Amino acid sequence: MKTDIKTRYLRTATMLAAALFALCSAGYSNEQKRAGDTSAPADSATQTRQIYEWRIYTLTGDGAALDTYFAETLIPAYNRMGVRAGAFQPMPPAAPATSAIPAANEPQRRYLMFVYSSIAEYLKVKRELWNDTAFRAAAQPWFDASAAKPAYSNFESYLCEAFSNMPRMRDPNKSRGLFELRIYRSPNEEANQRKIRMFNDDIEARIFDDVGINWVCFGETLAGPKMPSLVYLTWYENPEARAAAWKKFGADARWKQLRKDPKYAHTATDNTSQFLLPLPYSQF
Repeated sequence: MKTDIKTRYLRTATMLAAALFALCSAGYSNEQKRAGDTSAPADSATQTRQIYEWRIYTLTGDGAALDTYFAETLIPAYNRMGVRAGAFQPMPPAAPATSAIPAANEPQRRYLMFVYSSIAEYLKVKRELWNDTAFRAAAQPWFDASAAKPAYSNFESYLCEAFSNMPRMRDPNKSRGLFELRIYRSPNEEANQRKIRMFNDDIEARIFDDVGINWVCFGETLAGPKMPSLVYLTWYENPEARAAAWKKFGADARWKQLRKDPKYAHTATDNTSQFLLPLPYSQF
């Protein structure tokens, strides 16, 4: 009889301890939410990494009809499935003598970036979009019109997985006036992994924060036109702020030491940089 009482007591104490732990954990989680804490936990490698889908459209005209379709039909359909989208156009060419951004002769393009919580969500949205009757009804007139007169000649896609130590994007603030999209291509897969470690495991991204290079996201390219590669997005208030930030970065002693480290030799064959302006319907 005494044994039964002791057993019941131990069982009850164990259950109470488990319940108390659960309540404390939930309270901490709710406190984080109330404080707006969206940062990764200490062990961010265990957090599900976001997936970034970049679409780069080469236009055949001025893009007005495509903008309307994106703003009023496509992006709202993605929003209904819990996916946000950034929307951008290339910064117009500027005279090098009067701008901190080099002049460029680029065809007219639109850049969309869809942000998925996981690769599972990416696959789910791809399957379910065409079963969304509201989307199909709203989109069909545009599909019919653009089939006879295409609004774009092609679009390229980059499907990227967030780095383990930066598993979630960081929203820019309202002062953002300029974005920069960079694509680093490596000579082989091993070199690409070393270039990723340069940002992810070492201090390059931390130097960005210190000098005013405001990063939005970093991603390893899972599939895309340039492979193997990584893609990242940064933002600035204006071209002058960008020039000042990169000048500080180039002079930073930590960066000078990092770039001379033999373990990071020959990690990038080339890198391309595109300066982007947010469109009115961009969601970040």
